[in-house]
Amino acid sequence: MQTDYLEYHDKKKLHIVRVFQANLIVMSDKTVIKGNPSEYVKLNVGGCLYYTTIGTLTKHDTMLRAMFSGRMEVLSDSDGWILIDRSGKHFGTILNFLRDGTVTLPETSKDLAELLAEAKYYCIGELAEPCNQALTKRKEREAEPICKVPLITSQKEEEMLISSTTKPAIKLLINRHNNKYSYTSTSDDNLLKNIELFDKLSLWYSNRVLFIKDVISTSEICCWVFYGHGKKVSEVCCTSIVYATDKKHTKVECPEARIYEETLNILLYESRNAPDQELMQATAARGSGMSSYTSDEEEERSGLDRLRSNKSNNPG
Repeated sequence: MQTDYLEYHDKKKLHIVRVFQANLIVMSDKTVIKGNPSEYVKLNVGGCLYYTTIGTLTKHDTMLRAMFSGRMEVLSDSDGWILIDRSGKHFGTILNFLRDGTVTLPETSKDLAELLAEAKYYCIGELAEPCNQALTKRKEREAEPICKVPLITSQKEEEMLISSTTKPAIKLLINRHNNKYSYTSTSDDNLLKNIELFDKLSLWYSNRVLFIKDVISTSEICCWVFYGHGKKVSEVCCTSIVYATDKKHTKVECPEARIYEETLNILLYESRNAPDQELMQATAARGSGMSSYTSDEEEERSGLDRLRSNKSNNPG
């Protein structure tokens, strides 16, 4: 019995020793690193492998300095790779910041937010602060509309906008109530076409041209005005008075070709220098021989002339 007890006791002690040895093996994975600044270390950050010096990791007062200056234990594998349980996507950017003290921030808000989270984890305040500022500015910019068209409230405000911008400007003056006579049947549709064309152009060229809308002026019903270098360059008036059966009517048109032409001309004023006058004359020559009336107006006027002629020939 005594022999059996001793054998059992010895086996139990051997088991305890083996467990203790196994714990020692586990504990041996946790090491304290403190070496020469020029000594290289191997890092496995979330599966991404990096190779850098202790000097880089301890250059700034961060959590990495604590990890690699002997103040904290670090976990390593059997191949000597030091394990850091974080995403390794932006760790290269972290290392570059530690080396140079500056770094190019990511383009997207998502990557910027991820880098900010890593900078906070590693206690790198010098990197977290610009990340936070850039992220705030980017969110504000993303919340702003890309295309903004000011609706002017006074003549003074219009002059201020046009004189202060470095872009050429296009103003659409549109006020349906500035009319003394009844409108022709197509006028309302053409008013809408002018508005739609203005909206379309402002979407296309908002980054190159200042678009302004005027709905309070009493001088016109529908008129496009083009400005370059703060001065009026040209205008396209879309209204005219026509006669039908001796009664005046207001006609609104939408001369798209002419508006497109003037829009392209105004883009020549993007540079500080005035556009080439020969080029402007060549462009303007296309419309110089055109009548100020459209074919519809000519038909109405010729119809009115015929009506008057018939009345004069038949006075009774």
